[in-house]
Amino acid sequence: MKTQIEPFKIKTIEHINITTAEEREKYIKEAYYNPFSLRSDKITIDLLTDSGTTAMSSKQWAALLDGDEAYAGSISYYKFEDAIRNITGFKHIIPTHQGRAAEKVLFSAIANKNSIIPNNTHFDTTRGNIEFVGATALDLPTEEGTKPEVIADFKGNMDLNSLEDTIKKYGTERIPVVMLTITNNSGGGQPVSMENIRETSKICKKYGIPFFFDCCRFAENAYFIKLREKGYADKSVIDICREMFQYVDGATMSAKKDGMANSGGFIATNIDDVAEVCKTNLIVMEGFVTYGGLTRRDLEALAIGFNEVVDENYLRYRINQSTDLAKQLTDNGVPLVLPAGAHALYIDAKRFAPHIKPEHFPGQSIAVDIYKVGGIRTCEIGSIMFGRYENGKYVAPQMELVRLAIPRRVYTKSHLDYVAEAVIEVYNNREKLCPMKITYQAKFLRHFTCKCDYL
Repeated sequence: MKTQIEPFKIKTIEHINITTAEEREKYIKEAYYNPFSLRSDKITIDLLTDSGTTAMSSKQWAALLDGDEAYAGSISYYKFEDAIRNITGFKHIIPTHQGRAAEKVLFSAIANKNSIIPNNTHFDTTRGNIEFVGATALDLPTEEGTKPEVIADFKGNMDLNSLEDTIKKYGTERIPVVMLTITNNSGGGQPVSMENIRETSKICKKYGIPFFFDCCRFAENAYFIKLREKGYADKSVIDICREMFQYVDGATMSAKKDGMANSGGFIATNIDDVAEVCKTNLIVMEGFVTYGGLTRRDLEALAIGFNEVVDENYLRYRINQSTDLAKQLTDNGVPLVLPAGAHALYIDAKRFAPHIKPEHFPGQSIAVDIYKVGGIRTCEIGSIMFGRYENGKYVAPQMELVRLAIPRRVYTKSHLDYVAEAVIEVYNNREKLCPMKITYQAKFLRHFTCKCDYL
C-alpha cells in the first residue's frame, strides 16, 4: 500500500486551543518573544521539543499501576535495568530523572576545569553541564555536517581527523571521555554511521580514552543505518543497536526521547570505577541507585518503552512522518537541513532570512513569526542558543537553525499539513521578518529564559 498510516489507534484525546492572530501577537509579546516562556494553553501545535512529549501506549499506562514504589531494591528498577541491558549490554545501569541529570552526575565524576571533551556536536544541556564544571566542550562535526544544503547519508558523523588532532594537541590526560551524539541533534538531527562509530572507537582505544554515547535517539539512528548503510538492510534494528553499543564504554541518555516516556534517563557503563563515583554522586544529587530521582512507576513505563521503540513499523512511520513534512516544505522553497532527520526538521535560517545578521537572531525571528501565524511553537538552535562574544567580537555558531521537533505518536498528518501551511506562509513573507535583540539573559543556557525584543 502507498498510504502511510499511524501504526496505532487513538484511544483518548486531549483538546488543543485554537487562537486568533490578534491573541497570538499579545501572547508572544507577553512572553518577551521567547517561545519557551509561552503558556502551553496558548499553543495549538507544540514542536518545541520531542523530549518528554511522547504519547504513551496503553501498555505503558497500565504498567504505571504496577509500580513498586520501594525506596531501595524496587522490582520496577530491575525491569528497567533488564530492558536497557537487553539493548546495550552494559554492566552498570544508573537511573536519573532525565538526561541533563545523567550529564551532571557523569561530568561531576570525571571532568574538571582542565578537561576537554570532544563530541560530534554537543547539545545545549550537555555543553551546559560540561561548562558548569569548568571544562571545555569541543564540537568536531564533519564539513558536510555543517552545510545544510549538502545531501549526504550520515551528516552527523564525527570528524575523525579532527578528533585525532585534538587528542594530540591536548593530550590524553586532559580528555576524560570522547562523546558521540546519536542522532546528532544540534547538527540537524542527522544520523551517525556504524563505520564512523567503529572508527571513533578505534581512535579512543588507541589512546586509552573512554568512549561514550549521548544516545537519546539511538533507535532512530539504528533505523537510518538499516536504511542507508551497506550491509545492514537485512539486519534487525535491535541487532544494529546492539552492535552500536558494543563499540562504546558507556552512555548517557535522556529516556524522554527514545525511551518513549515522559520522564527518565540513565548513565550506563562497563567501567567499574566510573560507575562507583557516579553512584555516589547520584545519591547526593538525585536519589538512591535503584530509583535515581524517578517514581518507580516511571521506571515501569520506560521498561516497556524501550521495547516499543525498536519496533520497525513504528520507526518506519516515525521517519516517514518527518520525510513527508520535509517534502511539503522543500517543494515550496523552504530551506531545510537535508536529508530530513527523524525526530525533527531544521529550517536553515541563514537561507530563509539572509537579510538578518546572525547577531540579530534570524532563527528567533522565524520562530516568533511561525507562532504568530499558526500558534505553532518551535525552537531556535543558532545564535540565541550558541552565539557569544569573545574580546568584543561576535562569534556565531556554524549553523543558524529553527527546529520543528515532532513528538512521538502525538500528531496526525493533518496536524503536520497545518504546520507546513504556516511555515510556508512565513517563508512567502520572509522579507518582513525583523532583526531582534536580547534584553535579558542568564549566565548559562540563556535560550531557556532570555527576554527578546525587536531592534
